[in-house]
Amino acid sequence: MNITIISVGRIKEKYLNEGIKEFSKRLSKYCKLKLVEVNDEKAPENLSEAEMEIVKKKEGERILGKLNENSYIITLCIDGESLSSEEFSKKLDSLALSGNSNITFIIGGSLGLSQDVINKSHFKLSFSKMTFPHQLMKLILLEQIYRAFRISRGEPYHK
Repeated sequence: MNITIISVGRIKEKYLNEGIKEFSKRLSKYCKLKLVEVNDEKAPENLSEAEMEIVKKKEGERILGKLNENSYIITLCIDGESLSSEEFSKKLDSLALSGNSNITFIIGGSLGLSQDVINKSHFKLSFSKMTFPHQLMKLILLEQIYRAFRISRGEPYHK
């Protein structure tokens, strides 16, 4: 299975980069992983709704430019479907069994994803109704993908 994670912005925090590196290494046993970062737009805190949409659209265009048309696209969205770790594992298994060996996860920037990116999505996934820093979501997503592979293979880890 080929898994690509497209995310907006660079991660500067050392502890997050170390965690991402660790789970990327662990995942190399189960899949071919590709991490793609696109530049984020500068977004001051006092943007109008229209200005926020412009920022999301610009970031969205960068994301869309990195998409593989043959990939099953999963966007991380607060209003997406919530899955347990076991359900997420079954979802990845069922995608593989149905011939979707290329899966792309998309993590938006601090303002979220543009509607253009969401419209390309085959599945919207929510980790929580809470808002998380998008940099932290990459680490959480990698850990959950790793957990899903371990669950699928009946290997110890998930407790």
